[in-house]
Parts: sequence; structure tokens; C-alpha cells
Amino acid sequence: MVLCSVLRAELPLHQGMLNYFDGAENAFISAYRHHRGDEDAFEVIVKYFAAPSLEGKTLVLTDPMLATGKTLENVLKALKEHGTPNQIHIMSVIGSKSGIEHVKNVFPKNTHLWIAAIDTELNSKGYILPGIGDAGDLAFGEKL
Repeated sequence: MVLCSVLRAELPLHQGMLNYFDGAENAFISAYRHHRGDEDAFEVIVKYFAAPSLEGKTLVLTDPMLATGKTLENVLKALKEHGTPNQIHIMSVIGSKSGIEHVKNVFPKNTHLWIAAIDTELNSKGYILPGIGDAGDLAFGEKL
């Protein structure tokens, strides 16, 4: 098993997962939204990825907020360089209905989604409503 967390927001959940899967290998990937100016449109940029081979393994991909699904889509593209997992489990705390549908359309059939709560809508910038705010900022303080 490989636990892969999307930095930085996911670090608290990653540590909790290690409490149960302490023999798992670890992977970390950075992904963030890049808004150009005041536009609602954004792109997801993946800059850093450290992982063992994923070939034939069970991948547990954790991201606390599944809003649009674009972050997970770009993470999936980056993962392809490290092998094809046998199964993918995505764990999120809160998601949106549209983000869940996007993940279902983009990820392979061997993907399982584990999510604690589903909110019904996104705002014009693609953030979950009502949501809980930026998970990284809530865990670590505002970005510098």
C-alpha cells in the first residue's frame, strides 16, 4: 500500500492514516490552484512529487476537499510516471457533487471514493459551499 497525500492541506490526515497503516509506503505531491488575476477560472499546477513505484500496488490518495476534481485529475496524470496501481482509493473529508462526478469520469474503474460529507454546490471560483474554508490554512495558518 502507498499513502499519497496532496500537500499541504493533507498532512494532518496523512498522519492519521499512518496510525492505521503504519507499514505503508509514503508519497507526497504538491498541487495548487493558480488563479490569473481576479478571474474565476483557474488551472491546477503540480510541481513536486516524491513516490515509490506504484506498479500493482494499492494507492490511497488523500485530499481533504474534493471540490471540482481538477486537482485529483492532475495528480492522476503525474502518478502515471510511477506505475499503474492495482487499486486506487480516494479519501476526502468534504466533496461536492460535481467534483465526485468529475472523478468518476476521469479515474479508472478500479477507483473507490471514501468521503465523509457531500455539499451540493460550488461558488463561481470552484470552492465548496458551504464547505469549511481552505483546509491548508485551517491546519497551518494562512500562506505566506
